[in-house]
Amino acid sequence: QVQLVESGGGLVQAGGSLKLSCTASGRTFSSYAMAWFRQAPGREREFVAAIRWNSITKKYADFVNGRFTISRDNAKNTVYLHMNNLKPEDTAVYYCAANPTVVIITTPNDYRYWGQGTQVTVSS
Repeated sequence: QVQLVESGGGLVQAGGSLKLSCTASGRTFSSYAMAWFRQAPGREREFVAAIRWNSITKKYADFVNGRFTISRDNAKNTVYLHMNNLKPEDTAVYYCAANPTVVIITTPNDYRYWGQGTQVTVSS
């Protein structure tokens, strides 16, 4: 069993930055693929970024366009999402997800563990 706790959300002006963190419990964090998803009101949950257990492979949604960076520190059981040049359309609840797989997956239904989410609001 893995429990995920996100933090770092908040209110920021357009063009600003935020750093989200997701800390996992459990001894097998280092072997899990980790990802960030987001969900805006009235919209489906969508993929943002994912990272393989060894940090060598990362994948981003097209809308990221170089603005976000996913990283992880296996010694701290934590995955991060650095978000720069935020836009109002980035406003959403951001969720951390984990899956005991080697490959990166971008579909939310394939992730086994989820955090409770952290709100990100970008004002114009």
